[in-house]
Amino acid sequence: MIGFTFGFSSLLVLVGAILIASSIRIFREYERGVVFMLGRFWKVKGPGLVLIIPVVQQVVRMDLRTVVFDVPPQDVITRDNVSVKVNAVVYFRVVDPEKAVIQVARFLEATSQLSQTTLRAVLGKHELDELLAEREQLNADIQKTLDAQTDAWGIKVSNVEIKHVDINESMIRAIARQAEAERERRAKVIHADGELQASQKLLQAAQTLAQQPQAMQLRYLQTLTTIAADKNSTIVFPLPIDVLNAVLDRR
Repeated sequence: MIGFTFGFSSLLVLVGAILIASSIRIFREYERGVVFMLGRFWKVKGPGLVLIIPVVQQVVRMDLRTVVFDVPPQDVITRDNVSVKVNAVVYFRVVDPEKAVIQVARFLEATSQLSQTTLRAVLGKHELDELLAEREQLNADIQKTLDAQTDAWGIKVSNVEIKHVDINESMIRAIARQAEAERERRAKVIHADGELQASQKLLQAAQTLAQQPQAMQLRYLQTLTTIAADKNSTIVFPLPIDVLNAVLDRR
């Protein structure tokens, strides 16, 4: 009888030890436990040591660290009907463990699928030139749209970065021809603008010389000096303009 009592007591102690061990949960600083009482949400616990009543309570462990994953290449048709392949990287984290457990099943997969559709939807509203030149603005638009949709799941999308934009060879050649044509257009505009400015300066010079006849004579003499400075066989004899005017007046 004494042996039976001792054995039963040992069994109770063993069962109690097993229950106590199974009720202990330790959550790290970046972890939280979503506790359910008889299937109903009770509270979020952690970090540190947490006691859970076996059978009556169940706990789901959630990681609050930032998750980074690559969005696989997506076929995107831009607003100007250009087909490109775009991939991106998304940074997000769980800010409300209760919603992340109750409101969505497999929040990682759900966020991944939503990121792919959002990437195609947002980039499809822009032209190819905007996709290549305005990545920062597009990143912000995708992040804002994605964050608004995941807010109901307790997930915060902190950043989205477009990594690569793959364009087919024919479109690359077309872009190169467009860039070359643009450079030629700018060169012609700059040349025409230079001609316009030069003509305006010549007009101003002619008007100034017309108002002062002595200035015209000084300019003539300066030109003769420049010609005489060159080392050639031509000898220039300056002839005052007043002498020519006197000869012409006699005729």
